[in-house]
Amino acid sequence: MSKSKINKTVMIKVDLIVGARPNFVKIAPIIHAIEKANIPEKLIKYRLIHTGQHYDTNMSDTFFQQLEITKPDFNLNIGSGTQAEQTAGIMIGYEKLLLNEKSDLCLVVGDVTSTMACAIAARKLLVPVAHVEGGIRSGDETMPEEINRIVTDSISNYFFTTSAVANENLIKSGVHNERIFFVGNTMIDTLLKNIPRFTKPEIWDSLNLNEKEYIVLTLHRPANVDQEVQLKELINEIIVNSKNLPIIFPVHPRTSKIISSLSISHPELHLIEPMGYLQFNYLVARCKVVITDSGGITEETTVMGVPCMTLRNNTERPETVTVGTNELLGINPKNIKPSMERLFQGNWKTGKIPELWDGKTGERIVEQLILLRKIAKL
Repeated sequence: MSKSKINKTVMIKVDLIVGARPNFVKIAPIIHAIEKANIPEKLIKYRLIHTGQHYDTNMSDTFFQQLEITKPDFNLNIGSGTQAEQTAGIMIGYEKLLLNEKSDLCLVVGDVTSTMACAIAARKLLVPVAHVEGGIRSGDETMPEEINRIVTDSISNYFFTTSAVANENLIKSGVHNERIFFVGNTMIDTLLKNIPRFTKPEIWDSLNLNEKEYIVLTLHRPANVDQEVQLKELINEIIVNSKNLPIIFPVHPRTSKIISSLSISHPELHLIEPMGYLQFNYLVARCKVVITDSGGITEETTVMGVPCMTLRNNTERPETVTVGTNELLGINPKNIKPSMERLFQGNWKTGKIPELWDGKTGERIVEQLILLRKIAKL
């Protein structure tokens, strides 16, 4: 949309909510697009609010630096706790901010506890909510994230979606078309912008890694890591079927506590600390395969053309399977062997890039925010 069509006399005040590692990746393109749109005249005023849900430096602070976004205007410093404790703490903290200074719109991204909690607090104070990644569903209500998605979407006013499937999910739930904006995927904006900036981690040289000759592993879902027997069997199956390739396993804080009690040892299994965005994706871009239970990583592997195996029975990102390079293996460890055999035989699918995953999603979101200010009188 040309700037001549935008009413520059109106400014919208937006709260941008982040709390966990995936949020930072998703919010960065929106911040960059806002700053671009604010030249030469300020159209959007924003507050970046960090709930402190992720408080580990490698899971939080490093991302602000690497993704070139400013430090938060506010940090609620919620820290660890149960789902209920974190939800309550975030709601109380964000409510205080809104009572002190109300925004025109609360923009939440993804499906973490911070997303749901801030959406609830905003709507109770009559602040409209826009949900980036609205409408995605796994169908698995044993996942805390699925509950967060359902609750957030049930009270959101506007939805910025990543796929036609997400649009359909919202329409089926009763959301009117005019509240749905199919814009694409902000995670891919961040990925495409930063591919030239990917940084070789120290482990590359210390282990003498070579392209397509190692495996990247990430696990953190309760179904995989809460049961010690299940986790041990999964890792052992991966080791046995890896053809002695190095397995690089950045261990999520949640998983670290559990895996420390297991007697798992192999010369090619390398447990490392969580990595920064630029270092981690340097490894992903060059590996033989990613084995994961994360949703976001499946999107990144799809765009980079990297084979991906997801150790889950379902996914909220079906386009990574139907269009991309991802395949669902389920949580049965015995499913790993045939998939690894197919990979090493060179029979893994090539995949394509889903519609509108083109690096311009942040710009499309900001254009709609400016229009919403004018049309909906936020």
